[in-house]
Amino acid sequence: MEANPLSASIPLYFVNEAQVKRDYVNQAVWLEMSGFTGQAGNYCLLPSADGELDRVLVGKPKKFDTWTLGRLAHTLPAQKYELADDFSAEVATSLCLGWVLGQYRFTRYKRTDADALPELAFPKNVDQAYITATAEATYLVRDLINTPALDMGPQHLAEAAQQLAGRFGADCQVSVGEDLLAANYPMVYAVGRATGQSGAQAPRLIDMRWGEASAPKVTLVGKGVCFDTGGLNIKNAAGMKLMKKDMGGAAQVLGLAKMIMQLALPVQLRVLIPAVENSIAGNATRPADVLTSRLGKTVEIGNTDAEGRLILADALTAASSDSPELLIDCATLTGAARIAIGTEIAALFCNDDKTAEALLQAGLEQDDPLWRLPLHTPYRALLESKVADLNNIGSTPYGGAITAALFLREFIQGQTPWIHIDFMAYNTRSLPGRPEGGEAMGMRSLFSLLKTRFAT
Repeated sequence: MEANPLSASIPLYFVNEAQVKRDYVNQAVWLEMSGFTGQAGNYCLLPSADGELDRVLVGKPKKFDTWTLGRLAHTLPAQKYELADDFSAEVATSLCLGWVLGQYRFTRYKRTDADALPELAFPKNVDQAYITATAEATYLVRDLINTPALDMGPQHLAEAAQQLAGRFGADCQVSVGEDLLAANYPMVYAVGRATGQSGAQAPRLIDMRWGEASAPKVTLVGKGVCFDTGGLNIKNAAGMKLMKKDMGGAAQVLGLAKMIMQLALPVQLRVLIPAVENSIAGNATRPADVLTSRLGKTVEIGNTDAEGRLILADALTAASSDSPELLIDCATLTGAARIAIGTEIAALFCNDDKTAEALLQAGLEQDDPLWRLPLHTPYRALLESKVADLNNIGSTPYGGAITAALFLREFIQGQTPWIHIDFMAYNTRSLPGRPEGGEAMGMRSLFSLLKTRFAT
């Protein structure tokens, strides 16, 4: 084993069990006491002869991915490190991105300063612009979701969109309260009207545009329910506990929009976010009420806690009327999707097989997985209503994620290629690079799809 020359950075060496036994014989006692054998996921600090930290041995995984360094990014001593091994630009970029994502902390309400974190000197071959844009976008998504509804109501969400628009020279228009009726977003208004016509909680439609008019149209729609009580079909305490995250779809499309604008994808971008609170008041939407949508279809309210699909319906109608080349919506839409595939994978619905296959492949390549569920047309019958064009919930609790997606499909005009992401938007446990709390899920995969389709 060669001695570490004096440098500003401490090297990180990836080693397997055979290398540990072969190359670190002189440190065998130390390694045994440390319980380090080279197993993937573990690491060991090796001191120099004078007791200083000389190097870090990291168990070599079978495959390097985005999360390989995620845990080390906040558990190593607060010093500067470097990768001792040579990696391709793609792998190095992935490793460094995971390091940065692993250092995220939500400290807005903490009175004490956060402890210092270790630093990683990035290799020269990394895509620094991509790392910066992706990390900033992910931090934005996490911050928006983690912020309580008291400070992240519809007005605050609109302000976040306006700030983003201002940074990149985008246009951002916001319709508030009764202006939603004049702008023909009746179901957005109906869901959010219980919070009043003005103030931070009043319902809004956020409409942001960026890019050259001659570029391909890409439209993003995000569910912005800033807090969901369930309405008159009120949730229980456990069900309401994490409902500050019900605007996770809005947060994710803002993060994706940030990546698109910051990395200058050649698209004509539109972002539509219906932002509401699903609250309880004398004028709240009631079960069995019938609403008329922007498209003109009537919807019977089978359950006021299925409000996200109502506001998305109006936004998707507006979005598809422009005939974009690709329409994407993101939403924390159903518990049924979590039952089907758990909390750590985003559910994908898509009306175009080639687009779905490309997105699934991007998810594997970006360590940002999705799982496709079917738009099973026979289940459309489960949304039938005796008094309206359709009901906002299925007649059975089974297949809830599918019937919700089919409901949304009713409001897609023309032959617009459409992606629907139904995701948790929250890490229920801390994993390397993914601390417990708000999370972007599928965002990096969506950006990869857009980049491949429109920038190459």
